[in-house]
Amino acid sequence: MNMRSIGAAAAVAALLILVAPAAASADVTAAARTVSADGADYVPDKPEEPSLAGSWAEAVCLRAAPWINFEVTLTDPDAQSTSNEAALVITDGAHRVSLQLGSLVSGRISGSVLWPGASVDGAGVGDGWPGWVYEDGEWLETAGNFAWTRGDIRAFFRVNPELEVPLAYPDESSGCAAPAGEVSSLAATGGSTAAILPIAGVAAAAVIVGVVVVVSRRRHRV
Repeated sequence: MNMRSIGAAAAVAALLILVAPAAASADVTAAARTVSADGADYVPDKPEEPSLAGSWAEAVCLRAAPWINFEVTLTDPDAQSTSNEAALVITDGAHRVSLQLGSLVSGRISGSVLWPGASVDGAGVGDGWPGWVYEDGEWLETAGNFAWTRGDIRAFFRVNPELEVPLAYPDESSGCAAPAGEVSSLAATGGSTAAILPIAGVAAAAVIVGVVVVVSRRRHRV
């Protein structure tokens, strides 16, 4: 083989080395492309991650009861979420409570739930508060009954994905920080001031009648 043949072979080999990576890259790009209706090539977009952006929660004091108003909105254009149930998780790092909010309808749910440890009577008036217990006719502050939720907490909406939202127990001047007032011992034993008043009135009337009778008899004797 003469020098001219050797040079030609080397040039062909070098050309193959340069062209091979470009051809491989072109093959990969072509494999990732699809053809649109009008015949133009395009590369599919990466699926968009689901989001709870725009969801919110706030604590309010209503009729001496602490409530959490909320709205959860799920944006999931590519159907990536694996859950349709919403929950509100509250934690202080050492404790955790999860409040079930319900099922999303068309990607949304809103409403109100009582604060953990709170309760209301049949008329919707607060009759229980976190960090308080009723014993022996009086309200006592306690470290139990979700007292920790009145401190430094973090809150998250959880569907899949999840979102942290600002939330804090109503402030001290809201009427929900402590029991509205002590229950009297009469009420604690089943008594009632309303029931006692008529009895007291009857007794007073009896005393007055007795005095009148005694005075009347003395006058007759004179």
